[in-house]
Amino acid sequence: MSGFPRPDYAPLQRYVPDRRPVELDLSDNTNLRGPHPAASRVLAEVAAAGAFSRYPTPYADEFRAAVAARFDVPEACVVTGCGSDALIDEGLRAAAPTGGIVAFPSPTFVMVEAFSRMNGLVPRPIPWDEAAADPLCLLRDDPSAVYICSPNNPTGAEFDFDGVRSVLARGGGDGPPVFLDEAYADFAGRSMAQEAAASRRLVILRTMSKAWGLAGLRAGFAIGAPEVIAEMEKSRGPYKVSRLSDPAAAAALSDPGDWLDSVVAELVENRELLREELVTRGYDPLPSAANFLLLRLGSAGTAIELASQLRDQGVGVRAFPSLEGVGDSIRVSVGPWPMMERFLDALDRCPRPVGPPRGAAVRGTADP
Repeated sequence: MSGFPRPDYAPLQRYVPDRRPVELDLSDNTNLRGPHPAASRVLAEVAAAGAFSRYPTPYADEFRAAVAARFDVPEACVVTGCGSDALIDEGLRAAAPTGGIVAFPSPTFVMVEAFSRMNGLVPRPIPWDEAAADPLCLLRDDPSAVYICSPNNPTGAEFDFDGVRSVLARGGGDGPPVFLDEAYADFAGRSMAQEAAASRRLVILRTMSKAWGLAGLRAGFAIGAPEVIAEMEKSRGPYKVSRLSDPAAAAALSDPGDWLDSVVAELVENRELLREELVTRGYDPLPSAANFLLLRLGSAGTAIELASQLRDQGVGVRAFPSLEGVGDSIRVSVGPWPMMERFLDALDRCPRPVGPPRGAAVRGTADP
């Protein structure tokens, strides 16, 4: 049988987060300080010039050049896209044959399993703590591709880069490609971009949606060896970065000022202050190297219940019911401190869910 429905689409569900309008939305890990000012200036200039009637350059030339300059890699090592999640989709399509396995530590970014199935691939999650302790287990059953998110969404844990290197070393040039999702790397202060540019198997994925404050522009990029990037560009197709996003993202990346450093420093400080406040209240937030905290709760049903109670008070968070290895949890984006005080005040007004003992071992959340 052919046509709709495609049989291997059966497990897929349409992405429908609870995004009802709220006074304070802490659900999507974007930069709550707002967009990079250089990008805002360029957007105003492009709008004033009335450039919307023309297509953008096919492969976002300004944006690609700015990425290459910032990361000190050749332009041939850079591909741009409609957010980093689109590049995950395109990378898997370019790298893995139909029916191949995509291995990844779990829990992780929810769209990886969806993109695998969309491309006729078989997702194979491996518990995070198992993969962190023995990264080579990601190579069991000869996967066609490996995906690793570090810092990880939604837990905030980092994956040891030496573990990534051990996966790359096994099999040499004949091993599967490794897609390293660095969407939150600005908050961790480390990257494998230079290694990716010199490797035929490593591709790093980045986004302008988080630290740079440009989520609404949907601009992302990947760095890898030129021959790898050329294949991803075939899968990507032309005109995937808009006439607005191309120059705006380039302006932000090219800004010589300290805007990004100051934003990251503020959010990292506030993240740790928020964690201390939550611990003082008896909650158990997991250690995080990103711009959010995952707060594990108690029995099934408490995540959706608490998220609903907070939303009734005008505060949006992301609920993760029955998250693998963690249990019911909510994820809270970190922003300027007055926003965190508003969240804490709303949390204090909610009935306290029964949670696990603080410090108890939780599969998939330990820092590797």
